[in-house]
Amino acid sequence: MKRNPTMKDVALEAGVSVMTVSRAFKQDTSVGRETREKIRETADRLGYVFDVTAANLRTQRSDFIAVTIPSLNNANFAATVVSLTSRLSEAGYQVLLGHTNYDMDREEQLIGQFLRRRPEAIVVTGSHHTDRARHLLSNAGVPVIETWDTPKNPIGHVVGFSNASTMRFLVDHLIGQGRRRIAFMGGDSESDTRGQDRRAGFCDAMAHHGLPSDRLIGSGAPQKPMLKGALAMADLLSQFPDTDAIICVSDLVGFGALSECQRRGISVPDQIAIAGFGAYDIAEICVPTLTTIDPKPIEIGLHTADLVLQLLKDPTDVENKLITPMLRLGQSTSV
Repeated sequence: MKRNPTMKDVALEAGVSVMTVSRAFKQDTSVGRETREKIRETADRLGYVFDVTAANLRTQRSDFIAVTIPSLNNANFAATVVSLTSRLSEAGYQVLLGHTNYDMDREEQLIGQFLRRRPEAIVVTGSHHTDRARHLLSNAGVPVIETWDTPKNPIGHVVGFSNASTMRFLVDHLIGQGRRRIAFMGGDSESDTRGQDRRAGFCDAMAHHGLPSDRLIGSGAPQKPMLKGALAMADLLSQFPDTDAIICVSDLVGFGALSECQRRGISVPDQIAIAGFGAYDIAEICVPTLTTIDPKPIEIGLHTADLVLQLLKDPTDVENKLITPMLRLGQSTSV
């Protein structure tokens, strides 16, 4: 079996010292650009791969940022991770991604596993965690950033917005359109804490206008949201047939509700208006287009990455970043 090439092999072939090879792979500024390129070309030709693990053991650095997200197939969380990863990669850091599947016990397990690998920082989605997860994060000894929410009791730093407050935009808009019998669809799953906050925000906004908020229809766990939106729409029409507007916990649930209306010959928005949350691509291409809230997922990722880099460089005088979501009007609420 052919042996793997070593750093010494690269040094001999490139005519430099082993230390210079090591510095070249670590982007040390003391190594000139031409020398670095020569070393990289030699390494590629020999098939040498720099052993980051061994280097990190010597420097006591891992150069990775741990990140948890609730869903891998949610376009918004994916957009946040892509922008976060891109910005961190430019600074020489890599992301170690953990998928919680909206399960706080799973998040707790991932946090414990991450900490054994000594990340430079930890980014978690949301502000609801198990007691043990909070304890682990509070004592992690590295920067902790909670995203996609505004926690009442932050563990460390925050990049997010109030999910509850965003519902005020939608309720105000629908009431301005003359709607009064407004329902909320979703937010009933214990695992979807952000959805719960949106439902609570809907109830508060309705109360502010002196209107009842008893038209609450569950859509279950966040998995298969379009199918569950269609089923929830059928439940709504059965329980509250005079409803004139619906706010859905997400655009995907909203698309399912819209599809069920079309199957039943119910005109949207003439007979019933539908609004969602998330500003997914589907909101722009469905017919009619869907009124929604844009939570700015790319902005969340970029600001989170910048905050991580600031904290790693100088943890003093670093401010949290509050995101301002936008109301995006579609044809589904305007007659």
